[in-house]
Amino acid sequence: MRDDDFPARGRRGRGKSRFDDDDEPHFLKRGRPAEPVLTDPDPEAGPDDDAPAGDAWSTWDQAVHGPEPHPGWLVTELAARDTDLGVLKTGKEADVHLLRRAVPDTDRSCLLAVKRYRDAQHRLFHRDAGYLEGRRVRRSRENRAMAGRTAFGRQMIAGQWAAAEFAALSRLWEIGAEHGRIAVPYPVQLLGTELMLEFVGDPDEGLAAPRLAQCRPEPVELRSLWEQLVDALVVLARAGFAHGDLSPYNLLVHAGRLVMIDLPQVVDVVANPQGPEFLARDVRVVGAWFTSRGLPAGDTDPAALTALLLREAGIR
Repeated sequence: MRDDDFPARGRRGRGKSRFDDDDEPHFLKRGRPAEPVLTDPDPEAGPDDDAPAGDAWSTWDQAVHGPEPHPGWLVTELAARDTDLGVLKTGKEADVHLLRRAVPDTDRSCLLAVKRYRDAQHRLFHRDAGYLEGRRVRRSRENRAMAGRTAFGRQMIAGQWAAAEFAALSRLWEIGAEHGRIAVPYPVQLLGTELMLEFVGDPDEGLAAPRLAQCRPEPVELRSLWEQLVDALVVLARAGFAHGDLSPYNLLVHAGRLVMIDLPQVVDVVANPQGPEFLARDVRVVGAWFTSRGLPAGDTDPAALTALLLREAGIR
């Protein structure tokens, strides 16, 4: 998936196991989810000044990089080492790890969230067909493999998930940096099916920002978060996107700011025949959460917001 596979406005042409980032159709019925727990990949490993256990050289020089200028906090030195600090979240298609990238014997370091898509034998792309409509590769053999869900085709799909998320985040980051109407994690780099992202949370404590579903905002904050969400959805629509899997579980709240995450299934609302339906579902799910927390139903009217977003996307 290339950046230009995501058109600007005006271009046309589960019986299942539960995972942390499953769709949340029953979020109104469930209690507050547990805080994410970091697990040490090797708690018994001792220090080694020359090559600490679990460390590896930075892969920055091998990867596709995020938008320039790179943020000042980001460590790009090739002398840096990457240390896996444990699992932040497990999901249907990928696991997210916490990683420290640091230059030895200096104070240069940063925390990153690393999204690692599973191999073809261990993923559960059980609903990918609808999302992948409108995404095509040039070679007919690869298209046939993806359509037939062969082992090679599933690997191609995994690459599309990662590349689609990286491309969407890169574009949305640039829009947010210029206009401030949407917040997403900075996409640090893409290497194969591994995506490195800005860690959103408290870097000193290594605590991730809470998901919206974990928050109990007061009325003023609730109103602010809703307005931020509407702004973000308008930005997405103008860029030709629908999130495709939006819920209170893939929105973070950090320092009063709503941050949108988990965009591998981002949908081209123009090229995908089901694009408007995905967009409408996104609106229904998040609108129901805000209404359940006390925002007047008239303010979260899903039909009105969906119609607005479709107009912004140039569809109606």
